Amino acid sequence: MITRTKFFCLFLIFFIFSCKKSTTVLFDKSHFDGLSGNRKEKYLDSLVGSLKSKKNDATVRDIYLKIAAEYYYINNPKKSLDVSLKSLQLSKDSNDSIRIAKSLYYVGDCYENSKKDTAYFYYLKAQKVYEKIQDNDNVGRMLFNKAYVLFYDGNYVECEVEISKALQYLKKSTNHQLIYSCNTLMGNCLEKLVNYDKALWYHKMALSDLEKMKINDNDKNEINNYNVTSIINICNLHDLKGEFPKSIKKLQALLSEELKKKWTRLYANVLSNLAYSKMRNGDYENVESMFFESLKIVDSIGIEPDILYKKIHIGEYFLTQKDTIKSIESLKEANQLAIKIKSSNEILTSLKLLSKIDKKKSLFYTNEYIKVSDSINIVQKNTHNKYARIEYETSRIEDENKVLTKKNFYILIISFGLILLLVTIIVMRYLKYKNKKLQFLKKQQEANEEIYQLLTEQHEKINVAKENEKAKIAKELHDGVMNKIYGVRMNLGFFNSKIDAKIIEKRKEYIFELQNIENEIRTISHDLSRGSFFEGNDFNVLLSSLIENQKDISSTQFKYLNDETFAWATIQNIYKINLYRIIQEAILNINKYANAKNCEIRIQKKKDNLLKLSITDDGDGFDLKKKNNGIGLSNMKERANSLKGQFNIESKIGEGTKIEVMFNFQTLS
Repeated sequence: MITRTKFFCLFLIFFIFSCKKSTTVLFDKSHFDGLSGNRKEKYLDSLVGSLKSKKNDATVRDIYLKIAAEYYYINNPKKSLDVSLKSLQLSKDSNDSIRIAKSLYYVGDCYENSKKDTAYFYYLKAQKVYEKIQDNDNVGRMLFNKAYVLFYDGNYVECEVEISKALQYLKKSTNHQLIYSCNTLMGNCLEKLVNYDKALWYHKMALSDLEKMKINDNDKNEINNYNVTSIINICNLHDLKGEFPKSIKKLQALLSEELKKKWTRLYANVLSNLAYSKMRNGDYENVESMFFESLKIVDSIGIEPDILYKKIHIGEYFLTQKDTIKSIESLKEANQLAIKIKSSNEILTSLKLLSKIDKKKSLFYTNEYIKVSDSINIVQKNTHNKYARIEYETSRIEDENKVLTKKNFYILIISFGLILLLVTIIVMRYLKYKNKKLQFLKKQQEANEEIYQLLTEQHEKINVAKENEKAKIAKELHDGVMNKIYGVRMNLGFFNSKIDAKIIEKRKEYIFELQNIENEIRTISHDLSRGSFFEGNDFNVLLSSLIENQKDISSTQFKYLNDETFAWATIQNIYKINLYRIIQEAILNINKYANAKNCEIRIQKKKDNLLKLSITDDGDGFDLKKKNNGIGLSNMKERANSLKGQFNIESKIGEGTKIEVMFNFQTLS
C-alpha cells in the first residue's frame, strides 16, 4: 500500500518560506500589486532598464533584489536569475557582504526547481557569507534550503544533519516561522527514515511554533495553512503506525465550509487523506465520493502532483472493492501522469500495484518496476556524495583563495607603488605640456590682438577713403552737374516765352544739353555701382577671404558653402556688392550678439536664374516680436529689396538665427 506523500505539504512550507524575502521601501508596491500578470512583468522590465544608468549604491542594489524577488513571485525564474546575478556583481563591486549573501540566496532559489546541485552550491556560498557577518538567522535559513534540496534528492541522512545544524543556529532566534519550517522538514525527513515517533515529536514542535506565531500577530490565514499542513503530516504518521482512528478524528475536525471556500486545495487534501484513513480503517462509507470530490477539485485547478496522488488512492480504493477493472484504469492513468511529471516514487508505486492487480501483464509491470528501481538506485548512487563533494570543493577553494589573497596583497602593494610612480611622471609631463600650451595661447592671443589692431586700422582707412569719395562725388554734383542744370533751367525759362523759329532751334540745343547732363549723371552712377574693389577680383575668393579672416577675430566657427560651378564673372557688380554687404553685416551681428559656436553661410543657384543666400547660426537667438529691428537688419532688408529680392529672418531664444535672401540675378538687367 502507498504511504500518503508529503510533497504538497513540504512544498507549501518551502514555497511560502522561501518567498518571504525582504523588500526595499523604494518600490511602489501598491501600484505593482494592482497590475495584471503581463503588466507586472513589463513594469519590472522598465525598472531594470531605468536602473542601468543609476549609480551603484545600496538603494539601487536593494531595488535590484526587490525586482528579482517579484520576478520569482510571478514565476519567471530566468529574469529573476538575471537580475539576481546583476545584484551579485554590483554587491561584489561595492564589497557589500549583506547584499552579496542575499544575491547568492536569490540565485539559489532560481535554480531550486531546475538544477538542485547548483542551487545547493549557491545556498552554501550564501551560508559562508552569513557566517562571516554572524547573521545566525540567515545561516539557519540557508541550512534549511540545503536540507530541502537534499530531501528532494532522497538524501535523507544528510538532510537530517543540515536541519539539525539549522535548529542549532536558531536556538535563540525569534523567527518562529523559520523554526516551524525546520521542524516540519525534520519530521518529514525522519518519516522517510522510518523513525515515526521522533518525526511525530518534531511535527508537534512545529505546532508549538505556530502558537508563538499567533502571539506575534502573524498573518492568520498563513497560520491556518501551516496548522492544516502540520495536522495532515501528523495524521500521516498515525496512519503509518496503524492508528487510523486518531487520523480520522483530527482530519474530520479540519473539514469546514470556511476551509472549502478559502483554501480549496487544502480542503481537497484533507478530504482525500480522510477518505484514505477511513478506507485503511475498513470504513468505506462515503469514501468513494470523498475521493472523487477531492480529485475533481485539484483537477479543476490543474495541480498535477495532487491529481497523481488522488488517482493512486482511488486505484487502491477500487482494489479494496474488488473492482479490478476500475482499479487498473485509475492506476494506469496515475502511472502515465507520474512518468509525465517525472515522479519516480509514484512511478514505482503505481507499477507495484499494477503488477499485483493486472494478472495478464503482471510480468511486464514487474520488469518495468525493476528497471525503474534500478535506474533510480544508479542515480541515487551517483548523487549520494555529490553534495558532500560540493562542500569539500567549496572549502578547498576558500583555502586556496586565502593563499591567493595574501599573494595578491603583496602584488597590490608593489603595483600601487609602481602606479604611484607612473602617475607622478604623467602629472609632471602634463604640467610641462600645460605650461607650453599656456605660453602658446598667450602668443596666439597677442597675435590675434595685433591682427585685430591691423584690421581696425584698415577699416579706418577704408572709412576715410569712403568719406573722401563722398566728398568728391558731392563736389562733382554740386560744381558740375548742378551748375549746368541751373544754367539750362534759366535759359529755358527765358526762351520759353519766345516762339520764333530761331528761338525754337536754340531751345533744342538746351534740351540736347540736358541729355548730356543726364549722361554725365549716369556715368557717375555707373562709377559708383562698379566699385574698384570688385573689378578684377574673383568674387568667390573675396567671400572666402572675408569668412576666413573671422578665425582670427571671432570664437565662432564660420563655414562657407557655395556652388563651385557658378560663374560669378557673369553677374553684375550691383548684386555682388549687396550680397557682400549683407554677409558682412550678418557676420558683424553674429560676432557682436549671437555667442554662436558655429555659423554656416551657403550660396546656391536655383532654377529660373534664382540665387539663394542662407546664413544660419546656433547662437542665443532673439524674439522677433519683441526685438526692434536695428540698423544692421534694416540695411540688409533694404539691400535685398533693392535687388527686388525676398528677405526672411527666423529666430528663437536659445535656438539660433537663420537669414535667407533670394533674388533673380537677371531682374535688373
